[in-house]
This record gives sequence, structure tokens and C-alpha cells, in this order.
Amino acid sequence: MYVHIGSEYTLSDRFIIGIFDMDTISPKQTDMIHFLAKAEKDGRAEYISNDLPKSVIVTVDRIYFSPISSATLQKRIRDMYSTTVERPIDGLYAK
Repeated sequence: MYVHIGSEYTLSDRFIIGIFDMDTISPKQTDMIHFLAKAEKDGRAEYISNDLPKSVIVTVDRIYFSPISSATLQKRIRDMYSTTVERPIDGLYAK
């Protein structure tokens, strides 16, 4: 399934590795700071809006800085799966 992460960006949930709250990333988390800095240096980071980023979405090949909060993004993903309805397929039920 796909999740809207802000602006005109939509990602497949299959490629999302993690969603992190920008407010919880501190200078003391040197590994995270170095990881984000390297992604920017390598051209793998995208700011998807001019707004202040509220979350960082790490995918298998890119990092996205989103103006949508991590809680909202996680809720969108959770809601996608909770609203999936069961439907019969050849006598079996699948979600």
C-alpha cells in the first residue's frame, strides 16, 4: 500500500524502513546525525517541502524530510491495514 508523506510524495510502505520524529533527534545521537549528513552529502536526502520538517522517513534507498508528524504518518499506515476488508478468493478468505 502507499502512504502520502507530504507535498506530492507517496511511498510504498514496503520500502519504508523507519519513521523518526525530528524532535527526538538530538545532537547527542551522533550515529543518527552522521547517517543523515552522509545521506545529504551523497544526494540521497530529499526535503519534500519548504516547511520545517517534523519527521524523517528512511527508505531502502533514500531519506525524506517530511512536514507531517511521525505520529500522523504511523497512524496513516496503521489505518490502511485496519481498514483492509476480507474478501473471498477461490473459497479462501484473504485480507
